[in-house]
Amino acid sequence: MADFTLTGLRVIQAVVDTGSFTAAADALGYTQSAVSRQVAAMEAAAGAPLFVRGARGVAPSPAGMMLARRATTVLNEIDAASTDLAGLQDHVTGRVAIAAFPSAAAVLVPRTLARLGNDHPGLIVEFGEASSPTQLRQLRAQRIDVAVIGVGPDLPAYDFEGLRRDLLLDGGLLLAVPANHRFAGRGTIPVTELRDEPWIVGKGLRDDPQFGAWPTLDQPRIAYAAREWPTRLGLVATGLGIAVLPEVAAAAVPAGVRIVQVDDPAWLGRAIVAVTVRDRSPEVTAAVVALRQEAAQLRAAP
Repeated sequence: MADFTLTGLRVIQAVVDTGSFTAAADALGYTQSAVSRQVAAMEAAAGAPLFVRGARGVAPSPAGMMLARRATTVLNEIDAASTDLAGLQDHVTGRVAIAAFPSAAAVLVPRTLARLGNDHPGLIVEFGEASSPTQLRQLRAQRIDVAVIGVGPDLPAYDFEGLRRDLLLDGGLLLAVPANHRFAGRGTIPVTELRDEPWIVGKGLRDDPQFGAWPTLDQPRIAYAAREWPTRLGLVATGLGIAVLPEVAAAAVPAGVRIVQVDDPAWLGRAIVAVTVRDRSPEVTAAVVALRQEAAQLRAAP
């Protein structure tokens, strides 16, 4: 009696999923004759037909359905074993602590954590949210390994002596407005149109930089101040005001909120950087690389 093979199981699973030998061959990158040979070998091992041929393709026989279900379990276990073995061979198997300011924590950091889990399954990643000044204190105290902070001419001049910075994202402040606002649907708003708008702004500890009204506006009208981003955007969604939103968090806006750009030649921009000690461990290097890769994905997104 012939033996079942992993290749044969993958072919059986593909034929069941696609409904034809031709489609299975395309999905697996095989020739149709190679798929046919694998099916024949598996039928010989099973001692029973696995498929019923018809005018519109093939359908699994009862034996074929049973084997396909078993194949899914077996192949999932094999794939898991391969991942575990890769983790054992991966030299990045320690621990790394990443922190970020809240708007960077909305999209950029979660995607980075997922990437690190896939690329370095043996790496233990810790994560926390904190303001930029707090992160830098934690970094110097060796409580975290990577600080994701915002920098810009309208933000405090942080002390980076002895530290290393990697640019992640450059630019982006946007405007969050209610879905029924007169700005909604417009691509870009001149800054002069913002003067009389009510603003939803941030509220935090004394040394925590917060997102206020648009940076170049004089004497903006503040409607509400809230500590957390979900609260601020919830206030926007109900029509109580508009808010400044970092571009890095644009993908996390809730229903009822629209995003527009602001044309303001006087605003010089901000950047998001990853800050670490100068002599990086392999774990810290892997974290920064993952942050840069995900930041590049965000920049490329439409």
